[in-house]
Amino acid sequence: MKTSIATVSIAGNLREKLGAIADAGFDGIEIFEQDFIADAGSPRDVGRMIRDHGLEITLFQPFRDFEGLPAGLRAKAFDRAERKFDLMQDLGTDLILLCSSVHPEALGGIDRAAADFAELGDRAARRGLRVGYEALAWGRHVNDHRDAWEVVRRADHPNVGLILDSFHTLARKIDPDTIRRIPGDRIFFVQLADAPAIDMDLLYWSRHFRNMPGEGDLPVEAFTRAVLATGYAGPVSLEIFNDQFRGSSARTITRDGYRALIATLDDVRRSEPELTVDLPPMPARIPVQGIAFVEFATRNGEAQSLKQLLAALGFEAVASHIAKDITLWQQGGIRIVVNEEADDFAGTAFNVHGTNVCDIGLSVDSAADTVVRATALGASPFSQPLGPGQLDIPAIRGLGGSVLHFLDDTGKLADVWSIEFGAGSARDVTGAGLVAIDHIAQTMTYGEMLSWSLFYTSLFRMGKSPMVDVVDPDGLVRSQALETDTGSFRITLNGAESHRTLAGAFLSESFGAPVQHLALATNDIFATAAALADRGFEALPISQNYYADLAARFDIPADTLDRMRAANILYDEDAHGAFYQLYSRPFANGMFIEILERRNGYAGYGAPNAPFRIAAQKRFMRQSGIPSR
Repeated sequence: MKTSIATVSIAGNLREKLGAIADAGFDGIEIFEQDFIADAGSPRDVGRMIRDHGLEITLFQPFRDFEGLPAGLRAKAFDRAERKFDLMQDLGTDLILLCSSVHPEALGGIDRAAADFAELGDRAARRGLRVGYEALAWGRHVNDHRDAWEVVRRADHPNVGLILDSFHTLARKIDPDTIRRIPGDRIFFVQLADAPAIDMDLLYWSRHFRNMPGEGDLPVEAFTRAVLATGYAGPVSLEIFNDQFRGSSARTITRDGYRALIATLDDVRRSEPELTVDLPPMPARIPVQGIAFVEFATRNGEAQSLKQLLAALGFEAVASHIAKDITLWQQGGIRIVVNEEADDFAGTAFNVHGTNVCDIGLSVDSAADTVVRATALGASPFSQPLGPGQLDIPAIRGLGGSVLHFLDDTGKLADVWSIEFGAGSARDVTGAGLVAIDHIAQTMTYGEMLSWSLFYTSLFRMGKSPMVDVVDPDGLVRSQALETDTGSFRITLNGAESHRTLAGAFLSESFGAPVQHLALATNDIFATAAALADRGFEALPISQNYYADLAARFDIPADTLDRMRAANILYDEDAHGAFYQLYSRPFANGMFIEILERRNGYAGYGAPNAPFRIAAQKRFMRQSGIPSR
């Protein structure tokens, strides 16, 4: 099954777009007329350039306001079509898209439109070309694919077929299963686009808010299943109009588009196995059992500060690596790797970001399958020279310049800790009562959030929560949680729109380090807070006004509230249970540690506390001279 993307979907000039599209792995392009017109090359030169990139032109578009026009305008529309046919032949493509008319003088009537297309089909056939008709969701007379199909059916011409676009069908809430009644050989082309659920004018929604399949709220998979159930075997293409994407890197958008398209087709063949999906085999989305380790890249004085913080948190250095300057710190079920190597990937990450989380290890069912699926979706495998006795652990390049390693229970991977760190790695450390990594919080620009979300949800078996606004004293941060159904792996994505926010300042000061904080779980927040205090841990000071507000909002016993105030513990609750959290003071360009306890199935992340936590962090950083903007 050929994959395609419309050139209008990405930023740049045509030559830049072609390079990005080819590198992402697409087979072809829908060439938008504006992209061709803006290029200095002749039509033949442009067609040759596209083929030199290993691409084909799957569709020429768009041709607007053709059918149902009164006599004078009708003749002119046919003249325009003939000129575009000339252009198509020079470019080397045989299919043109005609959108349903929005012309103010267009006349209604299925038979009138069908007659126009029958004549146009004759003209196209003489040149070996084909015509595809698409129902725009805001078309003047035809705005439903069922009506567009009726026009095509009555035109009854082998060179006239239907073009389907998921947005136009799903935005109008038309049942996609109605497509199953259309013969597959009469569908000439299929376009996919998702979109967030927004109640607004259809045209504006389409032109500014489309996104990749899986990034929005429309049932794109159900649409695609319905199309393939007809026997359609032509190209599947992306047509995305999005203001955010137009300002983004063409290579990022094309990479995301390819990942989304392949993941959607894979979902289709798994949910309806009897359908023919011409796609190489790949493993299903990967279940994650948990976070196996988090690795910090650090050196010199920053390394000593990090180790002091880990010790204050109750971690112990249990073992050193057999070949590298790496130390394993443990507490409960948490492993933190402190890498002070200068010449490997961690050394490069430190040179770029300073102390940062450069690597995350995940426990999965099959490390090999995880890498296979990731590379099939466009991710890059990661490797580096191995030291004596060191294992080659499956890995890919992650986000923000980081790495993801994968561990499972097969072969030597099951014994990686004892092999690389010796017997000390098996030592149990109770420490301050921290038992697991609850979640990892990653920070990126707001424009990157959809890309990061797609990366995780297409690779792993994870769901996503609705995006929420987090109020910073100096702006807004958008936040979205991704997690497995068991809670074994959670990530929060925090998109910064301004460098003045705490998240934006961290991105600026760390030169884009991906992880801003780790959230560590305890089963008894009060016992842990006391143990931390005994170790010299300094909690983030919280305003006394916060606790006065808590007393008004929640029915918290006075003695409990006093203990929370004394330990700087924050509180929230939902319909399921209660949530307690406290924070370290910021370190290393604005990183921090969160310590939390979930009680009775609390499902959130303490979002109501975020504005007060951020204000406290900014207040502390100003007093300490740490950049916070």
